[in-house]
Amino acid sequence: MPAQQKAAGAALSAKRGETPKSELKGASKQMVESMSEKQLEEFASTKRKGKPQHVSK
Repeated sequence: MPAQQKAAGAALSAKRGETPKSELKGASKQMVESMSEKQLEEFASTKRKGKPQHVSK
């Protein structure tokens, strides 16, 4: 699992109140402030294998 995906998972957990925000470090700390729960869900679950991201409009 890429580090960013892991960070998003941690931030998502904190956003849902499952993890204290004080336990977050680095990227996940920034993500929890700057991203919505839905964005974090997508980020944490997306499988990135070098394919361009499909953006729905």
